[in-house]
Amino acid sequence: MSDALARTALAAYRLAGSLAYPMLGPYVGYRISRGKEDPARRRERYGYASIERPDNGPLLWMHAASVGESAAVAPLVRAISSCGINVVMTTGTMTSAHFVQEQLADCAIHQYVPLDMKPTLARFLDYWRPDVAIVAESEIWPMTMLELGRRRIPQVLVNARLSDRSFKRWKSAPWLAEALLENLAHVVAQSDVDGERFRLLGARAVTVAGNLKADVGPPSSSELALGELQWGLGRRPRWAALSTHPGEEELAGEVHRSLVQRHPGLLTIIVPRHVDRGDEIEKALLGQGFKVARRSRGEQPDEATDILLGDTMGEMGLYLRLTDIAFLGKSITGQGGQNPLEAAMLGTAVLSGRYVQNFRDAYQRLLKNGGARIVRDGESLASHVSQLLREPEQLADMATAAAGTVEEMRGALPRTLQALHPFLHPLKLSISLARRCRPAMPR
Repeated sequence: MSDALARTALAAYRLAGSLAYPMLGPYVGYRISRGKEDPARRRERYGYASIERPDNGPLLWMHAASVGESAAVAPLVRAISSCGINVVMTTGTMTSAHFVQEQLADCAIHQYVPLDMKPTLARFLDYWRPDVAIVAESEIWPMTMLELGRRRIPQVLVNARLSDRSFKRWKSAPWLAEALLENLAHVVAQSDVDGERFRLLGARAVTVAGNLKADVGPPSSSELALGELQWGLGRRPRWAALSTHPGEEELAGEVHRSLVQRHPGLLTIIVPRHVDRGDEIEKALLGQGFKVARRSRGEQPDEATDILLGDTMGEMGLYLRLTDIAFLGKSITGQGGQNPLEAAMLGTAVLSGRYVQNFRDAYQRLLKNGGARIVRDGESLASHVSQLLREPEQLADMATAAAGTVEEMRGALPRTLQALHPFLHPLKLSISLARRCRPAMPR
């Protein structure tokens, strides 16, 4: 009965994709108009390649949805490429495309991921002919998994995690989860909880390797930009609200208002998760009576500036180096939380709301070691920020504990490579055999 349900559901999904295929043009065009697609590379979303496939050696398909996932698997991509294996890496956003092209152009070919429809996937797979497919974190696309399974291309989920919401949704249809997850040759999970969830849903081979994000270095920063801002700010006390979601910017503003009398000269740094909300956030903060300097306009904060609005992409390393105290968003008015490891590895005291289920393992470790604190609301956040500004010894202890926690968590990369050995070793053998059998050049 469950098999029949799964077949029916997946057939309906396939049919819906076929019916929607003629509408791809308007859909992609709409996304282009919103700045969410690269118009020069729109055909890649239909599965058309824009770069020639390497004609020598095996090829691995790596997929990472966005910047965070791309950064997490970047060392893995380099390790695989160093074995002589060609890598085509797909992502789904323009910012992640820029990241791959800037950071991995010497070891991976970038393409936008084809939409999860049979014609686009067939075109993509017919052209690239991958020997193995590796997908990062929680990207489970039914048609992609089925098509790879039909072609007997091993597919592995790495740095895998399942949020509470996703697990609950899949548990409501276990027959569908099993029908999809049985296509996975291996799941390399971030934590014991994630590993057990994948097992319960039907994954047949599961390894727990830890979080690859702990093995990535801290985000970089322009020394010139950092020096200019630090010189301008001098010894002003400051804290940051990072990767904020709607409602959390106004909350940060209220925290600033409640603290500025006790901490004269206080500067609050607000960095929204989605920088295209800059105008909306500025309007709200001006409405609260604050003087705002916007990084996107190149405005330098002066003595009268209350809030530095960091509405720029790719500068999280800069904002983290400007503060020793960081509240991470999507955790009070939003759900799921944000990755605390970048802040922790730079020795920043981490504050967060309660809703951090997407990064539960990292927060549990940070809380246990004293590198993070959970706040209930704006009043609680203000209390913790004020205490840390008043007591530099406690702040230093939290910073040390945060950095030490990241050190404890390192090691996911070698463990992930070990789990991938059965899939990578045959590819390396084929390279070795090809080199051994290559005819000698005449002298």
